[in-house]
Amino acid sequence: MISRTAARFLVVAGVFNIVIWPRFAKAIVDDDRAWAGRHWHSTPQAFFWVHAVLITTAIVIGLGVLLVGVRAHRSSPSDADRR
Repeated sequence: MISRTAARFLVVAGVFNIVIWPRFAKAIVDDDRAWAGRHWHSTPQAFFWVHAVLITTAIVIGLGVLLVGVRAHRSSPSDADRR
């Protein structure tokens, strides 16, 4: 059983990952090291692909953490039920 406080922490951690990583993705796409030439008009380099895998993995894990947190929060007894 996950406590309500821990469930809230998981929700915050999941939301944080979902909000932060896409911003990082934009920074990677805008970086000259990601492309062989012009952005989106040339071959993506290893720098791009390594970060794409990292960002995708982090977002998927963030979604999983968020899901666990929401489900734990919904299934845990409310503070009023504990009294």
